[in-house]
Amino acid sequence: MYKLSKEELEERLKGRVRGEVLDLSDLEFDDMDLSRKDLSYIKFDLCMFQNVVFDGADLTGSSIMNAGLDGCSLRKVIFENANLYGACMRGCDMTGCNIKGANLFAAVLEHAVLDDIVSDENTQWFRMHCPETGPILGYKKCVNDRLVQLLIPADAKRTSATLPSCRCNKAKVLTIKSFDSTEEFDEAWSLVDENFVYRKGQWVEVKDFNEDRWMDSTTGIHFWMTREEAIGY
Repeated sequence: MYKLSKEELEERLKGRVRGEVLDLSDLEFDDMDLSRKDLSYIKFDLCMFQNVVFDGADLTGSSIMNAGLDGCSLRKVIFENANLYGACMRGCDMTGCNIKGANLFAAVLEHAVLDDIVSDENTQWFRMHCPETGPILGYKKCVNDRLVQLLIPADAKRTSATLPSCRCNKAKVLTIKSFDSTEEFDEAWSLVDENFVYRKGQWVEVKDFNEDRWMDSTTGIHFWMTREEAIGY
């Protein structure tokens, strides 16, 4: 991966017309202060950023797909209509960011500071994927292609990050069937925890449920909102 200096970046930005797409994919950026820079409509796909400060920068319409920004300062960055698909932003300070219209599918936001973020109805995958209140049905894929249908009660804690997968702390097992629904079973085992078993008609509960919604691979009963999402896992 080629490491781009700040001087080279300035040269590439020189004379650029706003709205004109600039491809800077698959590059490395180290130890830079890019505060308040106009970085709009740039392809930063697959880039690695280490110790880079973006505070107040304008990344409107830019693509930062599958890029690594862990620990970078992103305070008040404008990500309006940006593509943040799969971007790793662990531990980033994103205070006051504008993510209106941005796509955050699969973005990693573990331990990020997300105070005062501005989103709108066009922001994708920032809000909870599952309903925040009320009873809901969920589906879970288990060992030997068994599909478990769960009732997540109204008082259950539930959460989701930036993927279709959700988590809850308790649920009742309604049915256990084969993918094509031609066979029924009395029990099914978790794909992750070989000691966690789902039995038809019984309740399951995780006592040490992690309520941090941005921690995706952590404690809880993982489920999907549709049969198709669960089967495709």
